[in-house]
Amino acid sequence: MCYQWAVAQSSGKGQEETRVAILVYDGVTLLDVAGPAEVFQEANRFGAHYKIVLVSPTGGDVVSNLGVKIAVDGSVTDTPPADTFLVAGSDLFPRNPVPWDLADATRVPVAAARRVASICTGAFVLGAAGLLDGKRATTHWKVTHVLAARCPTVQVDKDAIYVKDGSTYTSAGVTAGIDLALALVEEDLGADVARDVARHLVVYMQRAGGQSQFSAPLQGPPPRSPALRTITDLVTANPGGNYSLGELAKHLNVSTRHLTRIFHDELSTAPARYVESIRFEMARALLDQGHTATQAAVRAGFPNYESMRRVFAKKLSMSPSAYQRRFGTTRRA
Repeated sequence: MCYQWAVAQSSGKGQEETRVAILVYDGVTLLDVAGPAEVFQEANRFGAHYKIVLVSPTGGDVVSNLGVKIAVDGSVTDTPPADTFLVAGSDLFPRNPVPWDLADATRVPVAAARRVASICTGAFVLGAAGLLDGKRATTHWKVTHVLAARCPTVQVDKDAIYVKDGSTYTSAGVTAGIDLALALVEEDLGADVARDVARHLVVYMQRAGGQSQFSAPLQGPPPRSPALRTITDLVTANPGGNYSLGELAKHLNVSTRHLTRIFHDELSTAPARYVESIRFEMARALLDQGHTATQAAVRAGFPNYESMRRVFAKKLSMSPSAYQRRFGTTRRA
């Protein structure tokens, strides 16, 4: 029998609507808007009564990052208060400061809403408005360090898919807005409805691991210290070598205490952890290239597969084989 369209369509009539307002502006990422909106709209097919409205700071229509014009329902001040207020992100942030009028546009609706959430770099808008002060938050993995620097009172979670702190929610990059919207639907209507929505949208109810699994290997600038750059080059060239603290100090002709201090001051980590991270990133790149987990472990310098598996479990909350199944290819087996 075909999908029971008539039953699904019968929900929502005669019931009080729950308003979900999404703040949009010129340059907004279209998927940050459409993804969560689709989740709430889909939930209406399973008994929810969400009313989705798009608002802009001035009430004028906006143009998305893809050049698609977005018609809005009004400004943040001339539309009825929303139960849930979402702030979509943009590639403009954090490359540019958040305009004061955009940050200011969030304060009035947030004060009236039951809960507020940001999608991806929308966290920078909430941060600029002071709405994340003293809270836990996240954003796209690539710019978590920028959010932490720009909002020093915010405890930035670099790995979370989404974070809830009281009535404030923030999500990781782009499609993580769908994860967050599903979580909000589950809060409102329970796991069964959220599961139905996830199944119909062909997405995970809850994806395994955090957003670190999506971050680019060997991300970030090389160490500033010549000693640390030497160690990076050394381990990369011969990942299977003996890189105990004593051997590294001997190689650089410094004391173990001095070497430990250099790592702590510049990288906030220990030498052994740094070597482990280099090997991990090498192993991840090898898995991406199609090498088996055993081959990756050997070539990346791990003593054995089990030691590599423990590092993957610690950093990504999944095994090397699970990582490879997710990211090795788009082709079905």
